[in-house]
Amino acid sequence: MSEKKEPTASALAPNVRDGVENSRKRTLGNVRLMHHDTKEVILVPTPSPDDPNDPLNWPRYQKNYIATVLCIAMAMCNFLAAGPTIAIVDTALSFFPDAMKTNSLMTSAIPKTAYFFTTTSLLQGIGNLIWVPMANKWGRRPVYILSYLIYFGASIWAIFDKSYAGFLAARIFMGFGAGAAETIAPISIADIFFLHERGRIMSSYTCFLSIGVAIGLVISGLITIHHDWRTIYEVGSALVGLVLLLAVFTFPETAYPRDKLLGKQQSSESTDEFRSQRSIPSDAEATNSAPKKHTYVQSLKFASGTLTKENFLRMMIRPFGLILLPPVLWAALVQAATIGFLVAVTSNVDPAFEQAYHFKPYQVGLCFISAIVGSLLGLPAGGHFGDMVADYLTKRNGGIREPEMRLPAIMLSAVTSPLALVLFGVGIEHNLHWICPTIGLGLRELCLSPELTLSRH
Repeated sequence: MSEKKEPTASALAPNVRDGVENSRKRTLGNVRLMHHDTKEVILVPTPSPDDPNDPLNWPRYQKNYIATVLCIAMAMCNFLAAGPTIAIVDTALSFFPDAMKTNSLMTSAIPKTAYFFTTTSLLQGIGNLIWVPMANKWGRRPVYILSYLIYFGASIWAIFDKSYAGFLAARIFMGFGAGAAETIAPISIADIFFLHERGRIMSSYTCFLSIGVAIGLVISGLITIHHDWRTIYEVGSALVGLVLLLAVFTFPETAYPRDKLLGKQQSSESTDEFRSQRSIPSDAEATNSAPKKHTYVQSLKFASGTLTKENFLRMMIRPFGLILLPPVLWAALVQAATIGFLVAVTSNVDPAFEQAYHFKPYQVGLCFISAIVGSLLGLPAGGHFGDMVADYLTKRNGGIREPEMRLPAIMLSAVTSPLALVLFGVGIEHNLHWICPTIGLGLRELCLSPELTLSRH
């Protein structure tokens, strides 16, 4: 069954000097996404006309498979980052066995154990100051493989280390390795999908981020019924190892030298007059000049060389300058608040429910089923509904897409997100029925997908 074709940007006279087409280059963040006459979608970025190795030209099934692997990798990043928090009390007693006798479980042992999880979250963010420049300079594939190799090794390390300092070091390396997939994935999505397609994929990606946390907590809680808390790391290591194998054997490089391609096209346009005086090449010559599709073995190459000559240190420092831009600062604050509250809740949920409702770890984990439901219900708000709202506003704006056009899709989250935290906090503090903080967990995840999807566009 053939796919529906859409007009490409190159077919819409990019050299027009009517002032309308050129307006897309004058305003930061504005992109002409619809032709001002035909109202048809313009493919942004412009795919190469004849290169089968351009990720934008890959078949739909391959794009969807890569998106699926990215979503699974995203879920696994948070499976071990957040899942073991459900057994934080048991973990604290393992490292501080005298805490019950000295009545220091809540005042000392658990706060010290919480560093295992908060430092992991910290390194998931800080590590990307290294991972993102690496991905932009040497490609996405080597970063995925190297980061997941570190993640896998750290998860194995955590199974066997019995010392507090050693286990903390393992969790720190775990966060450093796990953080790459969380941030590089949106770059890969932008590599293989056009601008008007990314809302749905980005929403699925952020949905799996929150589902990874919730499923990790549910499964980890069930594991503790008949097994020691370290079994959580054994199961998690197996799942991380599976994702590592998928990355090594099925995930090709998605970076493509599109800027160099545009430079060649402009150079060829300047020689149109010269080429028009020459004879038209034969079909055989045209066929030989077209790039050949990489074989499966070629796609397994660890790295594809250097993508840019820019200094690596300068690429690491650049985000600190970009944060001064108001749109970038706003997106960073949205993501920081969203992830920050998620970490705060998951790090304290086990002792909170245990004190207030005398729940066992597996019962606390089952409360996160509401979070899974909330994540799935929030999927359309960040994806299809967000695309519908942005497309409608794009048409009203003469075909010009602006980043702010996705804001109306998250207006509900502006109300439900604080409400979720109030339900959770007040419910625990005043010993309200356990369903109250549980609903708060579900509402929090309902808001997470649209909030993160918007902040990462």
